[in-house]
Amino acid sequence: MPTTLLTLAALLTLSPKAPHPSLAAPPPCTHAAAACKQWVLLGGGPARTLVYASYPLDKRNPAITRALVMVHGAGRNADHYFETSTAAAFLAGALENTIIVAPRFAAGNDAVEANEVKWPERGGNWRSGGAPETLPNVTSFDFMDQLLRMLADKKVFPNLKRIVVAGHSAGGQFVTRYEMANTVHGTLGDVEVSYVVANPSSYAWPTAERPLRVGDADPALADRAALGPTGEEVHTNYRFGPVDTMQLPRYNNWPAGLAHRTGYAARLSEEQLRRQLVERPTTYLLGQVDVLPLGGFDASPNAMAQGPTRRARGEAFFKYVTEKLGAKHQAIIVPECGHNDRCVFTTDKVFPVLFPDATSL
Repeated sequence: MPTTLLTLAALLTLSPKAPHPSLAAPPPCTHAAAACKQWVLLGGGPARTLVYASYPLDKRNPAITRALVMVHGAGRNADHYFETSTAAAFLAGALENTIIVAPRFAAGNDAVEANEVKWPERGGNWRSGGAPETLPNVTSFDFMDQLLRMLADKKVFPNLKRIVVAGHSAGGQFVTRYEMANTVHGTLGDVEVSYVVANPSSYAWPTAERPLRVGDADPALADRAALGPTGEEVHTNYRFGPVDTMQLPRYNNWPAGLAHRTGYAARLSEEQLRRQLVERPTTYLLGQVDVLPLGGFDASPNAMAQGPTRRARGEAFFKYVTEKLGAKHQAIIVPECGHNDRCVFTTDKVFPVLFPDATSL
């Protein structure tokens, strides 16, 4: 036998056999089509809610090392957010070892399938841990708890080490409140959970103070925050003080503050909520030019008490929880982005917080 063939034969003998196609890891599902739809049962069923997922939630997959759970905005377009997230994972080189899950909180006039629940839009709504009338003991935060426990199940994802819960706009409202309120954090063994809050219209403020209408919270100047040499920096010229309760008697009620809480958050004390808010790893993503009242901007008096623009509200909240309460959070101004989830989440600067430890980052 020629030397080259002998060498080849030796290499084939020593090299491990390629896995049989039926045993190889399945390719990720990346389009919001029927193949990517899955159902999560609530309260033992038959009530259920829809999620899009890049891999099955109930089939063993040792290739998965992290999860990204992406919460949609007020349009409840989970399909769009799923495809934005898979695009981000592709660009970050994280698509093959990340399971991406985008739940849909159906509400209002949304068409639903058999046994699919509708979450409330107002009052104790899905953004703040409210429960549907048909399932009063299961809130939107309970559902997220359940989803995180499923992802942390070592029988299904034995090598998963990180879960990132992210959301934009109304989804950002969900995530900032879920971060401070949930009781599953720290109970998932060796799985670490972090939170990414992008461009919400409002936050659940941890105290009765709010930004004063001066400096970077001056309504006459706030829309200029994106301009000039400091446009891509986190602005910090905020001062805080009391609110005139004669003008705004309910400004501190949940979900804008911690008073008169409803739903899931009512199970915890104010002190627990403040402590959890401070302790948990959180990143705030603020669009550089998200300074206009667009995209369902909340202009209610309670929201306006938090600042004149989404960017100003995020910067002020970040400064308060870090400087006043001692949180070790981070804030990122996403260059050239306004109120647009696809711009925010597919930016190189953001990939390290969405896909921690991705090898290509």
